[in-house]
Amino acid sequence: MKVVALAGGVGGAKLAHGLAQILPPPDLTIIVNTADDFEHLGLHISPDLDTVCYSLAGIAHPRTGWGRSRETWHALASLEELGGPGWFRIGDRDLGTHLERTRRLDAGEPLSRVASAFCKAWGVGQRVLPMTDDAVRTIVRTNQGDLAFQEYFVRRHTVPRVEGFRFTGTEAASPAPGVLESIADAAAVIICPSNPWVSIAPILEIPGIRPALEHKRVAAVSPLIGGKAVKGPAAKMYSELGIEPSALAVARHYGGLISGFVLDRVDAKLQPQVSSLGMQVLVTQTLMKSASGRRRLALHVLDFLGSLQP
Repeated sequence: MKVVALAGGVGGAKLAHGLAQILPPPDLTIIVNTADDFEHLGLHISPDLDTVCYSLAGIAHPRTGWGRSRETWHALASLEELGGPGWFRIGDRDLGTHLERTRRLDAGEPLSRVASAFCKAWGVGQRVLPMTDDAVRTIVRTNQGDLAFQEYFVRRHTVPRVEGFRFTGTEAASPAPGVLESIADAAAVIICPSNPWVSIAPILEIPGIRPALEHKRVAAVSPLIGGKAVKGPAAKMYSELGIEPSALAVARHYGGLISGFVLDRVDAKLQPQVSSLGMQVLVTQTLMKSASGRRRLALHVLDFLGSLQP
């Protein structure tokens, strides 16, 4: 069964890794959010794309889930010693990725081609596609003004109160080569347990992607368990936007797009309410504490997808 996964952040990368343990490489395509990308120290940084690729390659940092394993920080230490901006922590191994990506982009290669070359070098057989080769950026509207996503997320530690979001560049953007074709060929689509507001929404904003999902079997895995995010500010965002954070809120968020929804056992009591939205519901353990946990969840989700109606 050919499957497409929409992913961003650590949660998305973990489930993508679980799916990669089960599906043959040609049967799995991961479409990754790139609205978190930004320029720092003259380098093009693609946080979500790197997190997914590092996870699939088995070289992601085992504790944080982002960055490289066996990382060192000599360049960053030197930068800070000289008074440079060290708020975005780039390790030495990670720095090599950003340097080579920037060199290739400056030479005229599109981001999708660069990502493909990196995956080949790291031994990743799955197809990993940026959502677009065009510049799309997430702007977080806050009580402290409009902030670029990394300014809000990393530099200000998500402290400002969220009032909304906008995605610059979407109107002129096109899906990266292979994105629409992969969706058309897929038997099913999985929305990974990524932040709905800033990881999945930008993907769906790219012209052509949401319509391509119509009449497909689409299931989403909740990134909220017991009203809390496993990682990141999703629950905080829901609260500050006046929405009680819960798996039910996430299901409503995706209403009209998905036919299946995956709840953690902690939220089993919400199953009747989610079902009332016209969705089939799977209740299972969604917390992925290990590689085996990722594989177990992926197996359950794939079995669930087989039972869904488009």
